[in-house]
Amino acid sequence: MEKKFADLIREIKSTPVIDFIEASSYGDGKESSGAVLIKRDVGLDIKGKKVLIVEDIIDSGFSLNFLIEYLKKKKPASIEVCSLLVKHKKHKAKVNIRFIGFEIEDEFVVGYGMDYRGKFRNLDYIGIYEDIV
Repeated sequence: MEKKFADLIREIKSTPVIDFIEASSYGDGKESSGAVLIKRDVGLDIKGKKVLIVEDIIDSGFSLNFLIEYLKKKKPASIEVCSLLVKHKKHKAKVNIRFIGFEIEDEFVVGYGMDYRGKFRNLDYIGIYEDIV
């Protein structure tokens, strides 16, 4: 996420205040468990602020939907979403994604900050992960 975020932040012309929240529904698997876990909460008071959620990939959208509802309780002025990758064919949640880098097929991808069980995050490209049997 760090590399993608650095690429994105250089394109923002205003002076944003940056904070992070970490949510996960994957665990060690390649499919979402359906249960979203907030691993690290936002540290800033976002009440009355414009919030941009920056995602690496949006799959079904359920985790993102959970995150938006979670953040709405903190009463921001607005919440918008930016994602590098979106799997629209798999996307089931009714979430408006304002900024999309690329639409991809339903493949499990790694690299450019995305991992599988903690591996492949350091690749400087995005590739399809395939199990070798």
